[in-house]
Amino acid sequence: QVQLVESGGGLVQAGGSLKLSCAASRSIFGINAMGWYRQAPGKQRELVATITSGGSTNYADSVKGRFTISRDNTKNTVYLQMNSLKPEDTAVYYCNIKAGMLSRYDYWGQGTQVTVSS
Repeated sequence: QVQLVESGGGLVQAGGSLKLSCAASRSIFGINAMGWYRQAPGKQRELVATITSGGSTNYADSVKGRFTISRDNTKNTVYLQMNSLKPEDTAVYYCNIKAGMLSRYDYWGQGTQVTVSS
């Protein structure tokens, strides 16, 4: 069973930066995409950013220009660099890895809290 372990969350003032990391407990074959999602209190989980096996990235409009997703294929690790953080970025951030044919394997991390104070 694959586990995704996230780190890097915490409390930061508005305008500050954080870098989230997510590492898989073992190698995953056939990764199609890796990504980050977030869920704020009382809201649905939403996509933040994704990166495909080919390196193509996609960002939510709310984070474009402030967040950068990257990956280290040798370590099965995905990162999220978050700059110019805003209070509305406060949420639990989850990493996700989709692998296999038609992305039938869908792995999720346990979540890491990011709190941005005003």
